[in-house]
Amino acid sequence: MMRPMSLLRRLTLAMTCLTPATISVPAFAAELKVLTAGAYKPIALAMMPAFEQQTGHTLKVENDTAGALERRIAQGESFDVVIMPPAGLERLAQAGRVVADTQARLARVAIGVAVKRGAPAPDISTVAAFRQALVSARAIAYIDPAAGGSSGIYLSQLFQRWNIAEQLAPKSVLVPGGLVAERLVNGEADLAIHQISEILAVPGAVLVGPIPAEIQNFTVYSGAVGAAAADAAAARSLLAVLGGTGAQEVLTEKGMEAAP
Repeated sequence: MMRPMSLLRRLTLAMTCLTPATISVPAFAAELKVLTAGAYKPIALAMMPAFEQQTGHTLKVENDTAGALERRIAQGESFDVVIMPPAGLERLAQAGRVVADTQARLARVAIGVAVKRGAPAPDISTVAAFRQALVSARAIAYIDPAAGGSSGIYLSQLFQRWNIAEQLAPKSVLVPGGLVAERLVNGEADLAIHQISEILAVPGAVLVGPIPAEIQNFTVYSGAVGAAAADAAAARSLLAVLGGTGAQEVLTEKGMEAAP
């Protein structure tokens, strides 16, 4: 019986199908500093080995909230590629910090609800049921809106529209960044709301499902090359790989999908 091909092998083969104009074979190896916002980091890390093997370049991936990355870049931090929601990239392009014509939509991810493994799953099948689950929960973990995380900002606005923000405030566990569902595992919260890909990354957390479609909010991640990138050709090659057909399997595995 033939053994299944590894994900690394499949990605490497997919990359060999790219044209020379899309992916560069370098005369010398570059180290690319890649800044990723929120939930996109697992995608970059999963695709990194195949890219490094195929091109000879190496990647240094750093992750933060979208708001924090935008502030870091505005303050002069150097980088080669940045991946964050499109609105932030547009502001960086207007400020001359990224190359405007390199912007590419790479992925999108939905917001989901999680509980600790073994805990009963709440009913979130309708908007009314989801709202009741929030009101009934002992403690709810989500990204602190002040940290600039897109899901936290959206949820804060949603709770305001529903007039339950004050009711939820005493039992809200606001996470400054990272994996919100970890607060389920350590007992700080019994309900976590975060991007689905971030929930799937936490052992001991179980995805109940996405929030109802009527109130769903997808976070889109786009990439761009830094205006002062040390090796712009290598940076463009990386974006081509992240946006290529070889990325689809990784996106699905990590709880994301290609951005329309």
